[in-house]
Amino acid sequence: MSRVTPFLWFNDQAEQAAEFYVSVIPNSRMLEVSRFAPDAPGQAAGVSRVRFLLDGVEVMALNGGPMFPFTEAFSFSVSVDDQAEVDRLWDALTGDGGEPGQCGWLKDRWGLSWQIVPSALDALIGDPDPERANRAIQAMLSMGKLDIAALRAAADG
Repeated sequence: MSRVTPFLWFNDQAEQAAEFYVSVIPNSRMLEVSRFAPDAPGQAAGVSRVRFLLDGVEVMALNGGPMFPFTEAFSFSVSVDDQAEVDRLWDALTGDGGEPGQCGWLKDRWGLSWQIVPSALDALIGDPDPERANRAIQAMLSMGKLDIAALRAAADG
C-alpha cells in the first residue's frame, strides 16, 4: 500500500510549528516526535522529525536547516463553512509574525503558505450566470482575508 504524505522542511522549529498547527486546525493531533542521537554532529540531541495529523491528513516535518525556505509553490488550503472560522484561522495564522496575502492566501510565522477558503466561494465563482460569477471573482481579487458577505453582495451586483 502506498500513501502520500506532505513533507515540510523547517530550519529548526518543526515541533513548535506542528504543535501550533494542531492547536489551530480542528481534528488534528501530534503523532510522533523523533530526536537526533545525542552524539549527532551539530544537532545537540534536538528534534529531527515530527509527524502530525491536520484534520486527518498526515504531515511530516523535518528540522533540516536553512537551505530550503518555503515558497507559495506549496500551500495548505483549508475549506471553512462560515466567516467566524475564516476570521479565527486567518487571525491565528497571521498572528505573531505571519503575513496576510491576497485572495485568501497568507503566510504563517514560519513562511508556510495557507489558503483560507470559505465553501461559499466555490458556489459563487461557479455560478451558472457568468456575470454573477465574474463579479464574485473580481471582489475576491480585491481582498486579502475573504469576506463571505462582501463576496455575496458583489455577486448580487
